Amino acid sequence: MAFDFSRFSSPEPGRPVAVAEIGTAHGGDLQRGLDLVDACADAGADVAKLQVVFAEEILPPEAGLVPLPGGPTPLFDVFRRLERPVEFYAALAERAGKRGIGFLASPFGMKSVALLEEIGVKAWKVASPELNHEPLLERLAGTGLPMILSTGVSRRSDIHRALEVVQEGSGSGESRSRPAGVPAVTLLHCLTSYPAPEDQANIRAMTAMADEFGVPAGISDHSLDPILVPALAAAFGAVMVEKHITLSRSGGGLDDPVALVPDDFARMTAAIKKYADVSNGRKDNSSAARDRAIAELAGFYGRDRVEACLGSGVKELAPAEAAAYGRTNRSLHAVGTLPAGTILTEDNTALLRTEKVLRPGLAPRHRGNAYGRRLVRDITAGDGITDEDFE
Repeated sequence: MAFDFSRFSSPEPGRPVAVAEIGTAHGGDLQRGLDLVDACADAGADVAKLQVVFAEEILPPEAGLVPLPGGPTPLFDVFRRLERPVEFYAALAERAGKRGIGFLASPFGMKSVALLEEIGVKAWKVASPELNHEPLLERLAGTGLPMILSTGVSRRSDIHRALEVVQEGSGSGESRSRPAGVPAVTLLHCLTSYPAPEDQANIRAMTAMADEFGVPAGISDHSLDPILVPALAAAFGAVMVEKHITLSRSGGGLDDPVALVPDDFARMTAAIKKYADVSNGRKDNSSAARDRAIAELAGFYGRDRVEACLGSGVKELAPAEAAAYGRTNRSLHAVGTLPAGTILTEDNTALLRTEKVLRPGLAPRHRGNAYGRRLVRDITAGDGITDEDFE
């Protein structure tokens, strides 16, 4: 039986959805991708998830080397080599359906959205760096399909803003018309660091987000242990647990060094089912059941280690991701060199990730104030555009 995506609209208490993040671990090879989808199904995942990458939708060619788990990486060039046509992703979606699991993919711009619409996806997953990509959020919300928003490298105000754009169409650009009713939204608490230090996981922030924002919450985890963080999240009522999967940690994929091999992913899916509470991560959690889960996990990992993972419950930037804030997120960048006197338009700019070399630009919410203005200085290709650059 195929996965029922209505579960994203009405999550089942005590039954977290297990999402296996393939990402780009297929390396562009279709057979490897099919093997990964099979591995997801065999490991007990409910959903196999990919990333549809087109380099120009994500970062400028001038971004240079980006520090990743496998070392400094010319990420734009790698994304170029990973670009694949719709038939590639359609084949993986078909295999997921045949194996009885769902298919998800993260788009990063309008081209990847159109590709996924051609396949006929049933829900959208927005990666943490795109939480402030308001044109993308508006476009996805306009389809009315359920949306899963990761919240790594984000502050509470960023989450508030994203939900306003999705649920109320209040972005600074022209929103697409909404179907009857707004999309169902699930938030995923996330620490955008690879690997993510488990003592900064702050599991309690997941339930705090569910309470504050009034939507179901789960976790997207990049820590190395297959059990500890996912099991604690399940015990605290996560409606979804996402973790990377790979056939081999030395497979050469961008995220392979922090991903789980299939046997470890199977251990994770068993653990989250075991420790899932009978509630749905909101105020009606059974504290007694949760305490029993904490005590059992403390018996394996030690009380101090478990308490460190649980954290303060305050959703804020973790120390491991703070330096990436404003750089991993989207901002306004020059497409090509823009001489002084250039009038800014949507055609000569793009909302991209800055990463580590370039200067960050204006946040996407302010893009409308930049279009039509004249530059007073030359802007190097790929650099961010700020208020200081205008007359």
